[in-house]
Amino acid sequence: MNDVTFPLRWRIVLLAPALAVFLAFWLLPISALAQLSGDGHAFATYRALLTNPRYMTSLAATVLLSAAVTATTLVFSVIAGLLLARREFAGKRTLLALLTFPLAFPGVVVGFMVIMLAGRQGLIGVLSLKLTGERWVFAYSMAGLFLGYLYFSIPRVIVTVMASATQLDAALEEAARSLGASPWQIMRDVILPALAPGLIAAGAVCFATAMGAFGTAFTLATDIDVLPMTIYTEFTLNANMVTAAGLSIVLGLVTWLVLALARSMTGSAVAASA
Repeated sequence: MNDVTFPLRWRIVLLAPALAVFLAFWLLPISALAQLSGDGHAFATYRALLTNPRYMTSLAATVLLSAAVTATTLVFSVIAGLLLARREFAGKRTLLALLTFPLAFPGVVVGFMVIMLAGRQGLIGVLSLKLTGERWVFAYSMAGLFLGYLYFSIPRVIVTVMASATQLDAALEEAARSLGASPWQIMRDVILPALAPGLIAAGAVCFATAMGAFGTAFTLATDIDVLPMTIYTEFTLNANMVTAAGLSIVLGLVTWLVLALARSMTGSAVAASA
C-alpha cells in the first residue's frame, strides 16, 4: 500500500487544530508559570524551593505515593487483565462494566467514596468496632489517598493489559510449555516481556495521574501533605503566587522526566522484541 503524501499547505491545515490546542492549553500556561516563578530572580526562587524541607518532604511523599500506587496497580491489573482477556465466564461483561465504572467518577466523588468506606462512620470502622472494639479510620491519611488513587488507576491499566494480552502469540507459550517451563516461568520469561511496552506506558500514565491528582486529595486532606495540596495552599491561603508557580514547574518536571524515561524504555523494549 502506497503512502499518501500531502502538499505542505494541507499538512499545515491538518496540524493547525493540534498546534492551536498545544499553544493555548500548554505552551502559553507553562510560559506564564515559568515567568511568574522566576519573578526576575529564577535561581534564587528555585534554590529556596529546593532547600525548603517542607516542600521537599511534600514532593518526596507525592513521588513515593505515586510509585506505590503505580506498582500495586500494575500487579493487580496484570492478574485481572490476563484473566479477563483469556477466560470466558458468565457475567464477564457485567464485571468489565463494573471494573471500568470508576473512570466516570471525578476525584471528589472518589474521595467521598473512600470516606464512606474508611471514614469515621464508614463501613470498615463499623465492622472493626464490632469485631475488635476499635474503630479503624484511615480515610483522611496517606492510606486513604492510596486507596482512592488505586480505585481510579486500576481500571485504566486493566484496559491496557487486556488490549496487550489479546496480541500475545499463543505459540510462544505453547513452545515454552512443551519444553517443560512451569506456569511461573512462562509468566516471567514469555508473557511479561511481551506485555512490557504496554505496562511501562500504562505505568507512566498511572504515575503521572497520581502525581497531579487533586480532587481526591482535596476531599480527604485532613492529614495529607502531597504537592498538589501544597500548591493549592500556597496559591489560595497564602497568596504566594511565585512559590505556587515554582512548585507547579517542579511537579511538572518530575512527571515529565518519568514519562520521558518510560518512553525511552518502551522504545528499547520494542526494538529488542523486534
